[in-house]
Amino acid sequence: MAKPIIFTVDDDPDVLQAIARDLRRHYGEHYRVMRASSGAIAFEALQQVVQRGDPVALLLVDQRMPEMSGVEFLEQAIELVPDVKRALLTAYSDTDAAIRAINEVGLDYYLMKPWDPPEEQLYPVVDDLLADWQANFRPPFEGIRVVGDRWNPQSHEIKDFLARNQIPYRWLDVERSEEARTLAGCVTQAKLPLVLFPDGEPLRQPSTTELATRIGLQITAAKPFYDLVIVGGGPAGLAAAVYGASEGLHTVLIEREAPGGQAGTSSRIENYLGFPVGLSGGDLARRAVTQARRFGVEILTPQSVQSLRTNNDYRLLTLSDGSEISTQAVILALGVAWRRLDTPGLEQFAGAGVYYGAAQTEALACEGEDVYIIGGANSAGQAAMNFAKYAKSVTMLVRGDSLTKSMSQYLIDQIAATPNITVQTHTSVIEAKGGTQLEALVLQNAITGATETVPARSLFIFIGATPHTDWLEDLVQRDGRGYLLTGPDLASTGVPPHQVWSQERPPFLLETSLPGVFAVGDVRCGSIKRVASGVGEGSICVQFVHQYLGAVR
Repeated sequence: MAKPIIFTVDDDPDVLQAIARDLRRHYGEHYRVMRASSGAIAFEALQQVVQRGDPVALLLVDQRMPEMSGVEFLEQAIELVPDVKRALLTAYSDTDAAIRAINEVGLDYYLMKPWDPPEEQLYPVVDDLLADWQANFRPPFEGIRVVGDRWNPQSHEIKDFLARNQIPYRWLDVERSEEARTLAGCVTQAKLPLVLFPDGEPLRQPSTTELATRIGLQITAAKPFYDLVIVGGGPAGLAAAVYGASEGLHTVLIEREAPGGQAGTSSRIENYLGFPVGLSGGDLARRAVTQARRFGVEILTPQSVQSLRTNNDYRLLTLSDGSEISTQAVILALGVAWRRLDTPGLEQFAGAGVYYGAAQTEALACEGEDVYIIGGANSAGQAAMNFAKYAKSVTMLVRGDSLTKSMSQYLIDQIAATPNITVQTHTSVIEAKGGTQLEALVLQNAITGATETVPARSLFIFIGATPHTDWLEDLVQRDGRGYLLTGPDLASTGVPPHQVWSQERPPFLLETSLPGVFAVGDVRCGSIKRVASGVGEGSICVQFVHQYLGAVR
């Protein structure tokens, strides 16, 4: 933690220099002494101190200043630092004014000028003030603070990015927190979200790339060539990275959002082998990232691949920043993205009450509210159980007649045993309403055709997924929905075999139509959409990579 600050203000340069000298001499080891020659300058400096999160212990302010009196300065200053101790510096003739100021701004003391000798006239008073402050001092949060509006889509994006990348932060909502309003007001023409770091200038409405750079995440590759490049950092990609690097391959993993993929947003995975009480997706991602880095894997995030091309036995990938890396083997672990609903109003409120996926960062914000969830698969069930801990009620909207067709039985049983979760079958959202944020949903029953409008501030959507493979163009064979074909499935394309596969040997089990390029996890056609399955595919794929590299080398 930074040293607490003793802040002194006086427009007389000789007095200012003398008191700063005396204070540093006696308190410099444990406190930082700042000084300013006027109230206006001091207030601006105090704003910057508050933004950095540095604690301010004591304000020593001259009673008389031409631009802003000491009382006026203190009246404004205590709004920024309400727990600070405050004292006026006053000449003998100003005693009456100082006494009046005690009642006006709640002074803790007033010091007579001159204070010679300081051992008798200054230090005992300051000692008493600092001891009183220290007794009630609660150290401030020293990490990243995010000041924003819950209904601001970019605020949601920043919170989600930090949480999924395992970066601790403190969320300050301007609707609920006086501190948030104060910090936002400290910035001229403040634009939210405002990201405040323990030191340095704040970031206003930063992109995730700007934020990643400031935090120190690796965005650019350290080398131009790698034995293995993995695109996608979900469970399948992370497993491939761990096995590849542990077996001696120089490996880089490229993730466009945050390690963990969709599984990383899951509040609880209870059917993963070896964790009988379950674990969160965030915990799984954190453990896997730590393990991968221990073996020397480079993880680039947030970073994405824009294109893939070939040059003889080399595969060259162009990244979103225009840089290029080359390799002889690529594993595509691209995962999938939540499918968007084409329902009137939903897109308008995306990030402002409507969310795709289980944004754990929003769970606490839903405390005491009625939450709606669209979907009937495991991801929706896990989200419902998580939100039920905070929300007044959770309503699951399911188009089918039950949950049994798409959800694991253990989750169905848990949902049935949770009193504040309701499952509405044969129900769809046909419209979302509101002003700047979601305010209501129009629901329709598919059997009766009846509609009803319900107040709603939070809707979470889990309705299946689509693969992010368009950027591969015609380089790799895909099925009609965009999933990557591998191994024996390449024969089912209806295209003449010589146009699909160019090698004399048959493709490896997880190899795509482009030799040396493999696909694992949810993006692969025919894969089992489970975390354990993705981890298994990522692990065994490395053996095929070794066989491929052994042949081309």
